[in-house]
Amino acid sequence: MARSIAIETADGFSLSGQLFEGSGTKALVLISSATAVPQGFYAAFAEHLIAHGASAVLTYDYRGVAQSRPRKQPRRSIRYTDWALKDFPAALAFLKSVAPDREVVGIGQSFGGHAFAISGVANQFARYGMVASMSGITRLMRDRLAWPRMNLVGVPISFFTRTMPRWVGGEPIPSSVFRDWARWCRMKEFFFDDPHLNATERVAEITTPILAVGLEDDPWGTPETIRHFLNHHINAPVTERWYSPAMVGNQPIGHLGYFRSRFAATLWPEMTEWLLDGRLPQQEQKAA
Repeated sequence: MARSIAIETADGFSLSGQLFEGSGTKALVLISSATAVPQGFYAAFAEHLIAHGASAVLTYDYRGVAQSRPRKQPRRSIRYTDWALKDFPAALAFLKSVAPDREVVGIGQSFGGHAFAISGVANQFARYGMVASMSGITRLMRDRLAWPRMNLVGVPISFFTRTMPRWVGGEPIPSSVFRDWARWCRMKEFFFDDPHLNATERVAEITTPILAVGLEDDPWGTPETIRHFLNHHINAPVTERWYSPAMVGNQPIGHLGYFRSRFAATLWPEMTEWLLDGRLPQQEQKAA
């Protein structure tokens, strides 16, 4: 059973969340979304975790997205870093308050892995799962149109609207966030080159064990982009797990497909065991 909740951030922003609760006694789980993906996309996975013993699971929308879009335009522009430095810690704090004596774990898709990495609160998790979390270095992607689509189409549009139109891709996000995203993707080493973020130092402080999932048909989360991101976690035990369409009946998975309910019996069990029981996949697989 899920109930709608409001999460107050340290700077006074109210985020929309869904708290899933059950009778289990295992860990509390925080699910953090990919960019332009609403929290409802993860409801089936949250219910799956509850069915397998999680005490509670929290999903939420970052500020400016879906149910966390403010009715009035905020005084200052929403920035990509706000999602990681303000929204992610606030969601974690709320979840911990639900059952302070319980272990807390988390899982993030794409940006949900970035949020964990640069939030400054990563070591409050017992363990973390990342799905398709990678450095947005377009030269290392298989999508050759990623750079022009983002910079020659998306960025110009962003200067004429406060919120990116849905046809640009996914749930509308603040245009200021889109420009930050594009700026990072233009950097040679992604946000690790941002002098205001200190991402290299932040990520190096993490000691939380990580299970990182890659999808072999993901045009953006390639082995090169994912490993570029993971290689900065120099003090965290990192295990990679790669899945291919051939492993799931030749169904395409792609960048966002992992959390679709049709993969509940094939892709979700290993991550569920990792999050709730701390068991890594028996056969560690790495893409070439």
